Amino acid sequence: MSELDLSTTLGNAWFPTPIFTASGCASSGRELAQFFALNEIGGVVTKSVMSKARTGRPTPRMAETPSGMLNSIGLQGPGIDVFIEKDIPYLVSQKARTIVSIAGETVEEYSTLARKLRSVAGISAVEVNISCPNVENRGLVFACDPEASRRVIDGVRRTLGGELPIIAKLSPDVTDLVAIAKGVVDAGADALALINTVLGMVINLDTMRPHLGGKTGGLSGPAIKPIAVRAVYQVHAALPKTPILGMGGISNGRDALEMIVAGASGVSIGTASFGNPTALVTIQNELRELLHAKGFASLRDAVGFAHREEAGK
Repeated sequence: MSELDLSTTLGNAWFPTPIFTASGCASSGRELAQFFALNEIGGVVTKSVMSKARTGRPTPRMAETPSGMLNSIGLQGPGIDVFIEKDIPYLVSQKARTIVSIAGETVEEYSTLARKLRSVAGISAVEVNISCPNVENRGLVFACDPEASRRVIDGVRRTLGGELPIIAKLSPDVTDLVAIAKGVVDAGADALALINTVLGMVINLDTMRPHLGGKTGGLSGPAIKPIAVRAVYQVHAALPKTPILGMGGISNGRDALEMIVAGASGVSIGTASFGNPTALVTIQNELRELLHAKGFASLRDAVGFAHREEAGK
């Protein structure tokens, strides 16, 4: 089998493979590092970090659902200062390529987080998770508000300058995802992460009440893959030059290739790792074999292939 070029770029950041962890599903990689070397995959997307430590939402926080699961963790974490002190040095020691995910409750909080990361060595890109409630606007989720999402990305871009690529993570729970995507790209996002979890709920029929302590949670796993593929396809059609990190229900190499030919330049694996901690490496190997079998010389040749007229002939 001839050597196949799996490398990809997100903004001006280069990665040797298109396989990444999904934010929130592997913390800062320590749990997965006992199963494979973190530098074997494209990169580690860290759990979204906020300015201050958070304890998260009340329990129970997770629920299994058909072909997926609901989580309601509530962005539990140590806060940015502890994260920079402990997690970044660990990832650097593992030679992992790192995308730091940040989350905030105000536009200013995002800018403050970006300012603290600006001078930290060992970071490849910053994922801006705007799927958080905006406390300045009655709790409306930033990514569901075109103007608020633009202001967040604009603030982060002004803070970082051109030093680190900005990846805007968007929610599928909107009427016009393409319009939101165009807005954040115009505001300075170099790439997009599609999609975040889909809002859902489970009722416990023993208690006759919502099962999760936070009532609603984010649905992930195979159940949301068709939604994710649709989102990636539509956004790539509208913004073909903007790299997309696709995610949502990827469980094997075929799922990954489907996302890539829809328009993703890379894919993140989340829920699949809970059942199989070596899923990322397995999916990476399966993807390589599939690309070769389909006659592609590189990953780049496959990105967005489903949009080409000749692909259906």
